[in-house]
Amino acid sequence: MDSVKVKDAEICYQVMGKGDPLVMIMGLTANMNWWEPDLVNSLSKDYRLLIFDNRGAGRTVAPAGEFTIKQFAEDTAGLMESVGMEHAHVVGLSMGGMIAQELVLNYPEKVDRLVLCATYCGGKETVYADREVLKKLLDLSGTLEDKFNRTLSMMFPPDWLASNEGACKLFFDRYRELPTTEESAASQFMATVRFDACERLSQIDKPTMVACGSADVLIPPENSRIIAGRIPGAQLVEFDGAGHGFMYERREEFEKQLRDFLG
Repeated sequence: MDSVKVKDAEICYQVMGKGDPLVMIMGLTANMNWWEPDLVNSLSKDYRLLIFDNRGAGRTVAPAGEFTIKQFAEDTAGLMESVGMEHAHVVGLSMGGMIAQELVLNYPEKVDRLVLCATYCGGKETVYADREVLKKLLDLSGTLEDKFNRTLSMMFPPDWLASNEGACKLFFDRYRELPTTEESAASQFMATVRFDACERLSQIDKPTMVACGSADVLIPPENSRIIAGRIPGAQLVEFDGAGHGFMYERREEFEKQLRDFLG
């Protein structure tokens, strides 16, 4: 892993593989350790893959304070320039999908193809999680393991968790390495609350795939349908019965859809 100064942040990143450039942007409180390892390893065989820690997460060092999704997009654009990626395919997951929307709207020349996963576009049409899920999301009490278990319960359906205990343990090992501080988690969360690209989506003229799990309780799938309906020509892919973490649950299916879309 390496780090580079981008404006006021020292961003930790990793570049691997050769081929067409591909940038993957992580979500709320998550760092690059959270990417599904088999997915990253497979994609790096055919793409020059860039993954990184957003400000407020992982090993990236940045001043505390208020964050915005536009600021995260500026970080991403600056990082791409620093590693010599003039343009790339861009995949954003959850909050990373919001960052990807802001990136393509503000730096369209940097985005070749756009993939928005389990995310929303903000605005008055946003369909939020129900009250019990939001309570879990905002609950910072208990041990690190307590927090992790709450996170898992929001990301995956109960039947998947019950049959994938080994994968969950490996995920916990990565999760506990670099936990996000409460202050940074709150700053990231408020950035997602203030985000609103809904009325600007029609400006996006890049080939776009929007993907979601039909059983996502954290960012309900209706949000992906809204995005796909507002971006001209966007392709919508729903993974039946999968949750917010569909790219972990259905890794092979997702990768096939992604590769087919990216060509």
